Amino acid sequence: MNNNITLDFSLFDGFPDMCFLVNENGNIRVLNKASLNRLELHDSEPEIFFDYVELCDRSKAESLFKESFTKGNSSDFETRLFIKKNFINVKITYIPFTSNGLDEKLILITARDISEEKRKEIDLIRFFNVAENSVNPLQITDLNGKMIYVNKAFEAASGYTSDELIGKNPRVFGSGKNSSKFWDKMWDTISSGKVWVGEVENLRKNGEAFFTQLLISPILDKDGKVSGYFGIHRDLTEKRTLERQLIHTQKMESIGTLAAGIAHEVGNPLASISALVQVAQRITTDPFVNEKLGLVKSQVTRISKIIRDLVDFSRPSNYELELTDINKVVYEAVEITKVGTKAKDIIFETDLSNDIPMLPLIADQTQQVFVNILLNAVDAIAEKKRENKVEKISVKSECNGDEVTLTFTDTGMGIKEENLSKVFEPFFTTKKEGRGTGLGLWVSYGIVKSFQGDIKIKSKLNEGTTFIIKLPIS
Repeated sequence: MNNNITLDFSLFDGFPDMCFLVNENGNIRVLNKASLNRLELHDSEPEIFFDYVELCDRSKAESLFKESFTKGNSSDFETRLFIKKNFINVKITYIPFTSNGLDEKLILITARDISEEKRKEIDLIRFFNVAENSVNPLQITDLNGKMIYVNKAFEAASGYTSDELIGKNPRVFGSGKNSSKFWDKMWDTISSGKVWVGEVENLRKNGEAFFTQLLISPILDKDGKVSGYFGIHRDLTEKRTLERQLIHTQKMESIGTLAAGIAHEVGNPLASISALVQVAQRITTDPFVNEKLGLVKSQVTRISKIIRDLVDFSRPSNYELELTDINKVVYEAVEITKVGTKAKDIIFETDLSNDIPMLPLIADQTQQVFVNILLNAVDAIAEKKRENKVEKISVKSECNGDEVTLTFTDTGMGIKEENLSKVFEPFFTTKKEGRGTGLGLWVSYGIVKSFQGDIKIKSKLNEGTTFIIKLPIS
């Protein structure tokens, strides 16, 4: 290399970046100490700069180089240099170079090692893709608690778009169910640089509640200071639903055990009362006494029915499962219900799928469930008493994968929201006193569960009620 060109270039020896003076042919005329150390070159060795540029970028590097020569403008680009059998990521900058005493045009080339930046960029992209595609809702907030990032799962869980959330405080979807002390403790924990974990209840954009386990971790800068907060949610909605179902099932089992005991203790004295009433009726000729004994007998009969319902729910069935045509059972239940006086002005609609296979059920018990639901629907419509309105009960059966779904919908009075969780409890009824025992749906619940099925209810006051029964296909 030519050592005569040293004018003004010694100042580049203190630069950490590699610096080269290159002539129009790409020959390196002068280079700084950082370049010498990195390339391990000797002054006597002529070198062409572009021989170090990655082959796929070489054409672009030469083209920009020629443009800098002809137009006298600076330019930069990113590429890789092949040095000591390894590639390093660099940012190349071309700067036209002029100096007194030089008789040729040169280009100053600087090559800044950006390997660490590229590594961080790749890590950032990798973690961004992980965050974006995570099934858990993620959020990042600044020191003031304002959201600066939410992932797709967070948008799906909250119902808000990222544009609606960025810059907002998470309280925008808070339910208000967690106390101020709860949140004060959270802030004290994360402000001190520690991780906080807690269960929270939030509200979706549509007002529905969703429960999550929230983990908030402080984001620390290079000096160890808190610069923001990273939050990850784990959806607990399904867990809460399962917990409620488990509690409900355990309560029903306890009630069933209690019912068995009550039935046993009450049944025997009741049989004795019934027998004595019948004896008294045979020997008395007093019309007044006969009338009162008749009332006693009717009440004894009513109590006996309640006892039978309790026993039916609390003890295992003695019937054997048989392959049953569920559509036929539905049809028969509808026909039984239609003959009632209250049902004469009600339209019954059935939409029964032909694709439903035979199901292992006890036909009589299944019919009991359907008739009970249909009679409740008739009573709900009769309570409403709307004039010149078409009242309707619809029954639909369909096959969905590995289960059969039966839907019973009526246009009756509906049920208040606060009562929906009570409809399958014993002795709960919305009917007037004396018109129902409150055991029908309780017994129906037990029958459906005994078939490994599920029964749910949806209702709106003054709009109607829908019962949904799901039965497994074996």
